[in-house]
Amino acid sequence: MPKLSVIIPCYYNEDNIPVTVRELIANEASFSPEVDFEYVMVNDGSEDGTLQALLDFRAAHPGKVRVVELAGNVGSYNAIVAGMAQATGDCMAIITADLQDPPELIVPMYAYWQQGFKIIIGNRQDREETGLQQLLAKVFHHLMKKIALSNIPDGGFDFVFLDRQVAEHIIALQERNSNLFYLMVWLGYPYVNIPYIRRKRQIGKSRWTLKKKAKLFIDSILAFSFFPIRAISVVGLVLGLAAFSYGLYIIGLRLFGSQEPEGWSALMVVLLFVSAFQMTALGVIGEYVWRGLDAARKRPLYVVKEVYK
Repeated sequence: MPKLSVIIPCYYNEDNIPVTVRELIANEASFSPEVDFEYVMVNDGSEDGTLQALLDFRAAHPGKVRVVELAGNVGSYNAIVAGMAQATGDCMAIITADLQDPPELIVPMYAYWQQGFKIIIGNRQDREETGLQQLLAKVFHHLMKKIALSNIPDGGFDFVFLDRQVAEHIIALQERNSNLFYLMVWLGYPYVNIPYIRRKRQIGKSRWTLKKKAKLFIDSILAFSFFPIRAISVVGLVLGLAAFSYGLYIIGLRLFGSQEPEGWSALMVVLLFVSAFQMTALGVIGEYVWRGLDAARKRPLYVVKEVYK
């Protein structure tokens, strides 16, 4: 009997949980009766009533729900890894707690898994959100496809279905300051892409702030691309050639007795530009060095406070 683990990271989702779990349970009717379901709900340091809502769900469905309470907030990606480590299913679906991703998509995902695919991606073909949020998302995923991983689907994704073998690889890697879903594609397994339209959030307010989005953008580039370091090298080479050429020009003026240019203002502009580039280059290099230090310390990605089985 195949067992399907549905992993849901939860952060301030007190009002979402009752609605989400109701739809998840109703979605079980679309599966064959021999499929055994397990719900792994990870409370990622929420300080509202999220934990109690999860425990109520567990009490209503004994033996089917596992609630993982983390000691503090570690971010949704690390919370998902914690859920993977606790899940016991042969395959796993990762879905958000706010119902922006349709649970009914798990049905065709499971069908592809039965055909032998180890990764099935629910790809956001479009979004019901409008304005700046939609624009930033499109720009982010377009850049990632161009400079990081060319084989990721357009539009981005965080709704995936994976085989237990893939989950074990992710757990073993214990990679920090990265993009968990890009890491799944990086493993190299062939995947199936199922496009869908991401729903607009109906309940509660998203905690996915601009600061968190900026960190994810930086993490994704530095974890999967050498573009920043290569860009520094190219700009440095161009500036070096320009300085060498200008130096030859000044020497030529001195040798042939011509009047040398007096450009104090131009000199200051060049000095400020080069200094700004140097500080930027040091910042990029520092980001790489800090990530190396963070990995070398080998601190755990998360700390489990309690598991309610």
